[in-house]
Amino acid sequence: MKFYEVHDPYYALIKAKTKENAMTIYTDVVADDEEGELAENIKEVTGLYAAAKFSRIPGEDKELIPFEEVLEDLTSDGEMMLAVDGSLI
Repeated sequence: MKFYEVHDPYYALIKAKTKENAMTIYTDVVADDEEGELAENIKEVTGLYAAAKFSRIPGEDKELIPFEEVLEDLTSDGEMMLAVDGSLI
């Protein structure tokens, strides 16, 4: 599994098998790619970076996500949105 990060137009941290899958998750959950710039704005990041970033992002209840849940989400086989811009929640 790989990890991808987008900063513009909205922040997202995504776990996906491929960049194309990450782009699909982003457009399904966060925002459309009307400008066609998502391919340029999405960057692969290391697993260590994703783990550190994900562990420091507050959940829906504004509390840090429990460590066990962070590990479960990062090591599971499923592709998923790990974090999304707080202004969209």
